[in-house]
Amino acid sequence: MEKIKEKLNALRSEADAAVDRAEAAEAKNKVYEQQILEKDAEIKSLQHNMSIIDANLEKAESKLSESKAAQEEGEHSKSTNEGLVRKVQLLEEELDAAEKNVKETMEKLRQVDVKAEHFERQVQRVEQERDMWEKKYEDAQAKYRESKAELDELVQNMEGL
Repeated sequence: MEKIKEKLNALRSEADAAVDRAEAAEAKNKVYEQQILEKDAEIKSLQHNMSIIDANLEKAESKLSESKAAQEEGEHSKSTNEGLVRKVQLLEEELDAAEKNVKETMEKLRQVDVKAEHFERQVQRVEQERDMWEKKYEDAQAKYRESKAELDELVQNMEGL
């Protein structure tokens, strides 16, 4: 009888531990899901910034082409030409800055994609671990039910004596 009680207590402890581990795994899973949501928002933000930068780049390129055309037309006047040259230089600097910004944004986006993939793998691993713990918990529950049934049967047999 004592052994059965000890076994029952051990099974209860195992079941409680399995429940605690499952809850901890679920909490970790929620944290990872939140991190994924945050990374998705960051990706969307970077994509939006990239589209703005692309638009600015197109504007700068069109301004640059307009300035170059104006420079070709205004070569007859030196003062006009000097003004246009300065304008072209500024636009080229803006273009360089915009291109640099696009490159940096693309690199950040690539890094975010890598991080997102990493977190997806972590989430999958945690989900697998959670599934494993749930199976262990179900197995422990089944063992507990079997033990309880055996105990109940033993008690009935003992009462029948």
